[in-house]
Amino acid sequence: MGKHQLSIRTTALLIALALFVSSCTRFPVSHIADLPNKNLQSAETLIDAFYSFSPIELEPLLSKAASSAPTILYYQGWAEGGNYKIVNRQACKAVTENVISCAITVQDDPVLALNIDFNVTDTFTITFSNTEIITVETSSNDKQIYLDAFNWVTKEMPEVMSGPCLGFFNGGPTPGDCARAMTQGYRKFINK
Repeated sequence: MGKHQLSIRTTALLIALALFVSSCTRFPVSHIADLPNKNLQSAETLIDAFYSFSPIELEPLLSKAASSAPTILYYQGWAEGGNYKIVNRQACKAVTENVISCAITVQDDPVLALNIDFNVTDTFTITFSNTEIITVETSSNDKQIYLDAFNWVTKEMPEVMSGPCLGFFNGGPTPGDCARAMTQGYRKFINK
């Protein structure tokens, strides 16, 4: 009987302790547990907005990512001008508690201009503070020929960099025109 009473008292004490701890927590435990899911959803929303090619949809998502906004908005314009078509959109994945990675494979005009059988994969790395996007960075698995073509265009066609590519990936005013001019330059590079 004594053991049974102790067990009831222990259970009651544990319940009271759990209620006390949950009442002292600033956020409900379920809110904390939901952060990774909310951030994954926000990352997917950002990718949707990016590939909508609508800066009106993308810009509000970058409101707390001021250092990233000019580059990402420029890249969106470049992607539209480069006629990006999604070939494979993988689900975004949590890298850490605050970092989400989204890999998107696309077919695009600049790569097609090089006559190579390759689709580039862009990876968006999205960093959160709680549920706010604070930075967005991109990387890609471009082939060396792509980099060689870019370097050739910047050297042999400087008017591209001082014209349509002015402010290249730094908030320039004509990213779509830049992508189209680069595509033409890449065709000249491959046919030189």
